[in-house]
Amino acid sequence: MKSNLSRRNFNLTAANFLAGSVVGASVLGAASAQAQDTKVTIGYQLIDGPFLTAIANGSFEKATGYKIDWRQFSSAGDITSAFASGDVPIGVLGSTGIAAATTRGVDMELFWILDDIGRSEALVARNGSGIKGPQDLKGKKVAVPFVSTSHFHLLVALEQIWHIKPSDVQILNMKPPQIVAAWSRGDIDAAYVWPPALSEIEKTGTTIITSEEVGKKSVPTFDGLVANRTWSAKHADFMNKFTKVLAQSYADYRANGAKWNADSPEIKAMVKLAGGTAKDAADAVKLLVFPTAQEQASAVWLGGGKSGGALRALTNSAEFLKNQRQIDKALPDYGPYVTDKYAQAAAK
Repeated sequence: MKSNLSRRNFNLTAANFLAGSVVGASVLGAASAQAQDTKVTIGYQLIDGPFLTAIANGSFEKATGYKIDWRQFSSAGDITSAFASGDVPIGVLGSTGIAAATTRGVDMELFWILDDIGRSEALVARNGSGIKGPQDLKGKKVAVPFVSTSHFHLLVALEQIWHIKPSDVQILNMKPPQIVAAWSRGDIDAAYVWPPALSEIEKTGTTIITSEEVGKKSVPTFDGLVANRTWSAKHADFMNKFTKVLAQSYADYRANGAKWNADSPEIKAMVKLAGGTAKDAADAVKLLVFPTAQEQASAVWLGGGKSGGALRALTNSAEFLKNQRQIDKALPDYGPYVTDKYAQAAAK
């Protein structure tokens, strides 16, 4: 090869050289663009479940052929900011965070329900705080990650269930790791949060109410996977393959999840990514409900149009956020921000 190139060089004119350089640059540029087109940053939060096991075993990369930068976030606010800036086209948000982000103009679509939150989020009072029941929360310091599903249900519980004005409680904005640290120092009296932080504070606290209880009396909450709508349309093949991995991992959990314990490789993989202990992770997973691909595609969650569970939850969450002055106004329709097409394909 080197010999042939050397012979050609003897006859290369300046024009030919320039043309060759342009072609070479074009090829390199195209190759670079193609390489960039098969790289993606995906944001996840500290939420245990089959999604984390699929991250840990590399299933998404194997199925899609993409190089994925998995970036951990500890709050809805942080991941929403990354979405808004364009740094992260796919990520995990709770239903309240999705309602807030889309209302504020972040162009995303919900395409997978990670979990029905249920008992995996709860309000816990620290032992020694003097809180024996809901009315004792008045004047106390209660920590919660703002604009999260926990924040939403805390406000619902205070106002709609216990008829306590949020202004009568010192509600502090803290990320889960900050909650654990403040709890251990005795700086806060109670907290509404999810595992692994929830598992940690429950060891020295008393549960006042869970999101399962709040949801039965108001609106259930969920964690979901969202994608930038422009990006997902451009990378439809990736989205389909990515969602099929989710469907398979959820089916595997449905079949074998009852056997997951502290010694299971799946639980150990989750702990490696999300932290905490294997026992706490095994316990936390059992507090969540993981919908199958068929359930995802149905009116229970992503399907069903206006009667779909996810759309109704987003609509109600937005209305509540508006009433709490977390957003200026709710959108007339959140339908454009929910899609069942990838779940439908994965369910076949």
